Amino acid sequence: MNETNERDMLRRFEEANERLSSEIARVIIGQERVVGQLLTALFAGGHCLLVGVPGLAKTLLVSTVARCINLRFSRIQFTPDLMPSDITGTEVLEQDASTGQRVFRFIEGPVFANVVLADEINRTPPKTQSALLQAMQEYRVTAAGNTYEIEKPFFVLATQNPIELEGTYPLPEAQLDRFMFDIRVDYPSELEEFRIIDTTTSIEPETPDPVLNGAEIIEIQKLIRSVPVSERVLQYAVRLIRASRDTGLPGIGQYLSWGAGPRAGQYLILGAKTIALMAGRTTPGIEDVREIALPVLRHRLVTNFHAEADGVSTDDLIGRLLDTISS
Repeated sequence: MNETNERDMLRRFEEANERLSSEIARVIIGQERVVGQLLTALFAGGHCLLVGVPGLAKTLLVSTVARCINLRFSRIQFTPDLMPSDITGTEVLEQDASTGQRVFRFIEGPVFANVVLADEINRTPPKTQSALLQAMQEYRVTAAGNTYEIEKPFFVLATQNPIELEGTYPLPEAQLDRFMFDIRVDYPSELEEFRIIDTTTSIEPETPDPVLNGAEIIEIQKLIRSVPVSERVLQYAVRLIRASRDTGLPGIGQYLSWGAGPRAGQYLILGAKTIALMAGRTTPGIEDVREIALPVLRHRLVTNFHAEADGVSTDDLIGRLLDTISS
């Protein structure tokens, strides 16, 4: 990548990021960390899981992002009685008015959109949750022996309530691994909460303007993949991932049943590239990998009963990993 291309790439990316961030800020008050991580996944081409208690604007944030990037948006409200065909689509028997013959026609489900909000994804059984697996990984859906392509760009942004466990179904590990980030949505600060209540009870809500289209998103994703990465940064990501599988690592290994796989390393590097460009740099450093270690790893580490007994969370273990694996 020559110097002219680097400058042009940075300029286009910075303009897109600034426009998108400013439009989202018209609707979403605070939550800068959450918005930043969501945009990182968006530009990197990954899916996101947003975990937080009700009322923290998770659904509003996803719908706002969809409006800002001017793409087809669909919302799936997951319930215990939802069937896989309710997500992917189904074939119906129709009669051709001109010939009188009956033919099957595939009716696309809500997964055939550019931005899919899977609301409360843990409220539906694994059979239905798994209906998203092929779409998230391969950008296609197979129904009745036929395969149907999903238009790119394609993002699944799922929400999950962490405090209501009755009548819920934990996501299978295979599906969790398809999400680039597990983003934790926290309560707002006192000042942010004051502004939220003041603005939402006194004026009409803001409507964001579209600032990016699908072709521009795809171009940005290609630019990010073209960003060079030093061998030192790659080696650090590999060391971090492999350390999560080291059962002999003091203070860490005894609490883990399973560590992170190679996909975690891929997302660490893609995320680090995106963060570097957001900061105006043309190549990522180790600090960029460390910055996104939490959302990349927290849903990929499987703790055992020792961790539960000692009150050690996955976030605690990731912090220990970062302390142990120095640059």
